Amino acid sequence: MKHTAISLALVAAASSLFGAAQAQETVKINAQLEQKIIEWRRDLHQHPELSNREFRTAKVITAHLEELGLEVQTGVAHTGVVGLLKGGKPGPTIALRADMDALPVVELTDVPFASKAVSEYRGKEVGVMHACGHDLHVAMLMGAAEKLTAMRDQLAGNVVFIFQPAEEGAPADEEGGAELMLKEGLFKQYAPEAVFGIHVWSAGNTGEIGYREGPLMASSDRFEINVKGRQTHGSRPWGGVDPIVAAGQIISNTQSIISRQVDITKAPAVVSFGIVEGGVRNNIIPDEVYLEGTIRNFDMGNRAQIFENLKTTAEMTAKASGAEAHVHIDEGYPVTINNPELTRQMLPTMQRVAGADNVKVNALVTGAEDFSFFALEVPGLFVFLGITPDGQNPAEAPSNHSPYFYADEDALKVGTELYVNWVFDYANTK
Repeated sequence: MKHTAISLALVAAASSLFGAAQAQETVKINAQLEQKIIEWRRDLHQHPELSNREFRTAKVITAHLEELGLEVQTGVAHTGVVGLLKGGKPGPTIALRADMDALPVVELTDVPFASKAVSEYRGKEVGVMHACGHDLHVAMLMGAAEKLTAMRDQLAGNVVFIFQPAEEGAPADEEGGAELMLKEGLFKQYAPEAVFGIHVWSAGNTGEIGYREGPLMASSDRFEINVKGRQTHGSRPWGGVDPIVAAGQIISNTQSIISRQVDITKAPAVVSFGIVEGGVRNNIIPDEVYLEGTIRNFDMGNRAQIFENLKTTAEMTAKASGAEAHVHIDEGYPVTINNPELTRQMLPTMQRVAGADNVKVNALVTGAEDFSFFALEVPGLFVFLGITPDGQNPAEAPSNHSPYFYADEDALKVGTELYVNWVFDYANTK
């Protein structure tokens, strides 16, 4: 009886170890599915669509998800598509997100599936290109949906596949993107515990994964300042109020907001002016000067303080010159923040899928992403996937948004497997 008890204990221990090993087994996609993902990507690349206009893209996605037998919701935030996969076992619900829209860019690459599409943007006819890799994002998530559906009996919990429109920003006078999806009740309806996203980028070689705990990408906010003076002849400036001088002082004084008024030990930030407009003639001091710029920042508390200080600095500086400053801040995308605990939990997954040497801590990125809205609602993890071919220096590769942007399709396999393994490994942490 004593030996039997020991044997049973050893069997139980071995079974437990075997189960843990099984939980850490990396799920792979086969060559057939990889080829389908490549074909989807090329088709989407040849037929890009601008933000809130992703009608064909949505139809392609919808047809695929319905063929898989998923519960599909269309018309979310105008053109978004959401699919729900219910696993064969009880467990958590998580969300996987891919963005769908392209950019008003004329493609200059020589790939055989290069875009020749044109559309209207701000009242002008423009070329359209997937110059930021959203075609790869959609294709990878379509592939992940197929693989996970085939394994649904082994899946504990549910997966929400979010195909999101308008990440690049909705057209003027329209709402869109992640913010509108949430406003329409997406997360209230599906209640995911966590959300995951991937963005391809040229700053990494094929298959490399860049991650970071906490802030990863900056908030992006646009501001306008109208400086009101009083017009007079340039030969007698005392006869009016010079908004040009006041505007110059505002530009100079606002630089002290970051260097002197914000705790930059928390995170870096920048206030930059991109537009200065005023005046029509060399000898006329105008009534008004228009200023426009951007604020980038990595701390949500600092962000609010910068807004307040910008308004105060502009108004008081103008007042000192006898002018008025009217400040409007158009709040854009918040800081993209990776939940530290979730990031640490999923780090082994990334290392297994891509290889430990290919998983690296990413530098802060001053670009912005509206995945940030999702990650403020539930714990989120957003990573970069390198797409510059091995042997080519990523620092010299055409960047995202370039008309020469090029993606090595070998990265599609890595990204798809990352989505799939996140799903299984997250369930195993519960």
